[in-house]
Amino acid sequence: MTNTVPLLSSRTISTLRPSEYTGALIQALRTAPERIAGAAVIEIGSGSGVILAAMASLGAASLCGVDIEHEAVLAGAELLASLGYGDVSRFHHGNLWEPVQGQRFDLVVANLPHFPMARGKVPGRRPSWSSGGIDGRRLLDPFLDGLGDHLAGRGRAIITHNGFVCLDRSREILRRHGLGAEVIFTTLVHLPPEKMELMTDSVLAAEEGRTILRYGPYAFGEMHIVEIAALQTPG
Repeated sequence: MTNTVPLLSSRTISTLRPSEYTGALIQALRTAPERIAGAAVIEIGSGSGVILAAMASLGAASLCGVDIEHEAVLAGAELLASLGYGDVSRFHHGNLWEPVQGQRFDLVVANLPHFPMARGKVPGRRPSWSSGGIDGRRLLDPFLDGLGDHLAGRGRAIITHNGFVCLDRSREILRRHGLGAEVIFTTLVHLPPEKMELMTDSVLAAEEGRTILRYGPYAFGEMHIVEIAALQTPG
């Protein structure tokens, strides 16, 4: 799409605002800038476009964003163009891998909605934000299933992964495609009351005191930054 995009309203920008997950993912990317310099990168679920902007600042050769929200596509294109990266960036409106069938990338990043909750709306956010279905895997599983088909040669992915959404299950899916997952680091993110009220009861019961911690009225959840790459073959 062209670099000339309509200016978005402040309300639209607010609903696409970055979260703690976004900041943690950018920090992880900044720890290994040599992996980004000269790379063809894609973000699935590009939202505001700020993660792509961070990778552009680290020297990515080309930038691709995909989002189910049309206004997120506009926001990302507007941000990258305003920062001078319009010529090396492109955005697609669509679901997960559908808009980039047959394409491969050196680096895939994703901060997908995978909070375990029935379909619902978190106040101040778009309906597609956060909801990962009852077990949190509505988008995560098809993303992982399709990942291997979109990684170039020695390509890799870096994603956010909630601790209360089974990482072992994700590893099992990846192994079927010859991929492995390593936790780069783990942090705690604040879980606001409006999200906790929507969390699947069985997940909350199983994870409270384990990956979900409460201190009075405040709740925090473990969140991993996970790096995914081809499994190493012996010898």
